[in-house]
Amino acid sequence: MRSRACIALLLFLSACASSTPSPNERGTRSQRLANLQRAATLPWTDGGRCVVREASQPWPALVERCYRTLDHDRLEFHDTTGRCTVASADAAVVGIGFCVLAAPEIAVGAVIVLGVVVVGVAIKEALDAYELRHAYPEEAGTSRGTKVASREAEAQRKPNPKPEPAGQDWQPPVPPVPVDRTGRASCEPVPVPHAGEDDPHNECADKFPPNRYPGMDVLVGGVRFDALQVGVRKLWEIKTHRFDLYNDFVRDREIEKEIKQLEAERRAAAACGYQFVVGVSTQVHKDALLQADQSLRVVVTGCRR
Repeated sequence: MRSRACIALLLFLSACASSTPSPNERGTRSQRLANLQRAATLPWTDGGRCVVREASQPWPALVERCYRTLDHDRLEFHDTTGRCTVASADAAVVGIGFCVLAAPEIAVGAVIVLGVVVVGVAIKEALDAYELRHAYPEEAGTSRGTKVASREAEAQRKPNPKPEPAGQDWQPPVPPVPVDRTGRASCEPVPVPHAGEDDPHNECADKFPPNRYPGMDVLVGGVRFDALQVGVRKLWEIKTHRFDLYNDFVRDREIEKEIKQLEAERRAAAACGYQFVVGVSTQVHKDALLQADQSLRVVVTGCRR
């Protein structure tokens, strides 16, 4: 019942929009940017993570998915246009507040915030990243993440050797990455979908640091990392395979392989001014890595498979 009411209400609100953005406006302000800027004026209990995740959706759809994460104690809603009164049957189910906030055109005074709004951490970081991506016209393509490197640069890259099976920690070839004005891989963090479909591994990468971009890996300096920690310049590599169950020979080979991978990731992170941390599931795995390289920063996440 609630789902049908939400859908009906969203259709009603879309039909009632008094105006739509002009082609010029759409060209200069993407829907995602407009949604982030609008959401930045509201208080969110999750730092705006839901908003960042849903920012590419139409505003009414974003509100439907993230309404529960608003700080409702600091908000007052007023139906200044009468739209929600007309849609009272649906509004009774989903709430006047949702109806008012989801309206395509929010009238002045419809939403009142009590106190000073501090922009949610996730929203601020997304807006800052957007600004960086569009600081120079030639870099505007970076807003689409992995589609900005030229075909020439891609052609010059050496093909990766066929990887050996290695469970969830195998990383597919890194897609083309943003470049700065010198043609080098950009240090700007660019979210890309998690590599592979290993749900326990991805859940650990999202929740333990916690990940600034839930559901996403991040490219920095041309290298893929499992997570960029919220609020700090700290990149993570997460390991969740069952290292404790390996025999001694397999453990040694695995550590050799991991040390090479981690060293490359650490160099890329340091070159871009980021800290680098390795998250492993068990103390045994941590001890083995530190025995091979004491300079690594290794944290036991406790994540299980």
